[in-house]
Amino acid sequence: MLSHHHIAAATRIGMLTRERDTASACAEALRELARALPLDAATLLTLDPLTGAHVQVAGIGYTAERSQALAAEFVATPWYRNVVRQELPPSISEDTADGPGTRFRQGWFYAERVRPAGFRDGVTGALRHGGRLVGLVHLSTEDADAYDTEARRLLASVMPALGALADPVPHSGDLLEGPAEDSAASLVTEGGVIDLPGRDRARVLCDEAFRPLLRAFADTGGRRLRLLWPVEDTWYRVTLHRRHSCQGLVAGAVLVVETPTELPYGLSPRELEVLTRAALGQTNQAIAEALFLSPRTVHTHVEHLLRKTGAASRAEATALAVRDGLLRPAPDELARFVER
Repeated sequence: MLSHHHIAAATRIGMLTRERDTASACAEALRELARALPLDAATLLTLDPLTGAHVQVAGIGYTAERSQALAAEFVATPWYRNVVRQELPPSISEDTADGPGTRFRQGWFYAERVRPAGFRDGVTGALRHGGRLVGLVHLSTEDADAYDTEARRLLASVMPALGALADPVPHSGDLLEGPAEDSAASLVTEGGVIDLPGRDRARVLCDEAFRPLLRAFADTGGRRLRLLWPVEDTWYRVTLHRRHSCQGLVAGAVLVVETPTELPYGLSPRELEVLTRAALGQTNQAIAEALFLSPRTVHTHVEHLLRKTGAASRAEATALAVRDGLLRPAPDELARFVER
């Protein structure tokens, strides 16, 4: 029977999902499990959505290299299929796969990997979040028959929280703008683009001209940037969010959120360019030279955009542009507009 101590530990693990520093929260979750269940070693692994490999995000008694190597072998065994399909995480003592010679203790993985390490019992659970398989949790102990049904039920009760912590795309939902049918979103990492559940991939990522701007934003170390960007005949409101607090797999990734839009205030693409350069503090002469226009033409564009936005002055119009993201900056112009 679960004790008050077990319930308290499960509650504390659930509360860890609110922490912004998910790497520390993962480590603390394993420490809470160590207080509630018998274990001499434990590992919490996330499933890399780009490579399909398991990556350790927290461990007790397991190095990342050892844990990941064991996971890579384990997923090829029938015992992994048992883990994925069972709601109650199976233990070494009780796990039985289909076919002859089916007990886990009779298999090569136990004989060659588990027993030589001194472990006589263990329990493994498949972690899910948002309906997706996102990782594994495994506990090992030197004691035989340590993980009875009650212990496995306790682990099962905290697996949803562990799944939320191990998810390699954590806490993105709070940054998504607009309903799913209107906006697209993607998480961009050094290794590639991670598609988010329920969202189309952002179309701006297909634009070769947008990629240098994305790299420049990542290099600034800033928190957020809002801008307007065209793809073919459609304009998009685009927000770039820097994901500083994600666990290691996607730490520093950039969340790209886009929503189709008409150019605000009826601005023309040229007027948007002029407004962006005015927001950079450039004079009409400097804008004219940069855009290969005459100063008189630039003056006319400024008059038009003042009238369309209802701004009383050039300074008010540029403040509006920065506040509402009415910008189309070049990669070398981001520093002034990035929120930190």
